[in-house]
Amino acid sequence: MKVQVIGPGCANCQRLYAEAEKAVAQAGLEAELVKVERPEEIESFGVWVTPGLAIDGEVKASGRVPESREIVSWIMTAAANEA
Repeated sequence: MKVQVIGPGCANCQRLYAEAEKAVAQAGLEAELVKVERPEEIESFGVWVTPGLAIDGEVKASGRVPESREIVSWIMTAAANEA
């Protein structure tokens, strides 16, 4: 599973990365946590307001910093769909 934090590295992007790190740890599943910072990559996700978060390429949030518990629920749903 790949969890992608989408944004240029602003303060909110850093907060979202920290929340995503917590969520991955709380979920207890193997996941690759990736920063997507290049403008052309950000655009490829269709995220126009950063930060954004995607799981396996599917955008789950844009323009806000979801709390780790919300991210955990997305991770668990994605894991269940992979099984």
